[in-house]
Amino acid sequence: MGIRLKIFLGFSILSVMLLIAGFVSIHELTSISNSVQNMLDDNYKSIEASRIMLEALEREDSGILLLLMGSWDEGRAILTESDKFFLQGFKIAKHNLTIADESSYVDQIQKDYLQFKTVWEKPIVGTDKEGNFTWYYNQSHQKFLDVKHAVKKLMKLNQETMYATSTELKNRSKRSVMPGIVSIIAAIVFTLLFNYYVHFYITRPIVKITKAVEDYSMCKKPFEVDIETNDEIGRLTNSIKALLQ
Repeated sequence: MGIRLKIFLGFSILSVMLLIAGFVSIHELTSISNSVQNMLDDNYKSIEASRIMLEALEREDSGILLLLMGSWDEGRAILTESDKFFLQGFKIAKHNLTIADESSYVDQIQKDYLQFKTVWEKPIVGTDKEGNFTWYYNQSHQKFLDVKHAVKKLMKLNQETMYATSTELKNRSKRSVMPGIVSIIAAIVFTLLFNYYVHFYITRPIVKITKAVEDYSMCKKPFEVDIETNDEIGRLTNSIKALLQ
């Protein structure tokens, strides 16, 4: 094997090691980037949907209080608008089921909201319910709290999942650094071995040949150099021997 081929193979191995490490690191970082985006798209949507539903519920509760005080037009307008707002948020949550058992949380919200909605769909103004705050606390407000609790459970589920996912991504980011560290260590070790190889099979024989030629020209010492390789250096040694005989 010639010197050029040996050096070429040495640098090729080093390049391949670095390319593999770089490819693995890029793959891991790309995967982490995609996971982060998916986490934001999925969990954030459900959290935002929960926030929309909670705001709508608060407004509906205010609308019911207005009905209790006899403000039919204003109370009904708030309830109608808030109901549309709540259903928009619910629709987002229902079509963004990305966590195990998340559907059961959404189903519970739907069940509790339908029960809450039956409270204010029936007439309040002009009935015995108007001004009846005992009825409000025992019936309307309690059902309102049930829906609110169900929505908060959905929000908490997504918040906890987001935190768990971010923790996992943090661990994955640490693991993605490992191929780079391993490649650096391997490159250092290989460089030291390659440097020893170059010194042992190239530099040292050239130094021997140079010293032997100088000794022959200056002191007429016989040219005696033993080279164990059959590459260019070995052929050079044999050529010099033949020339000086």
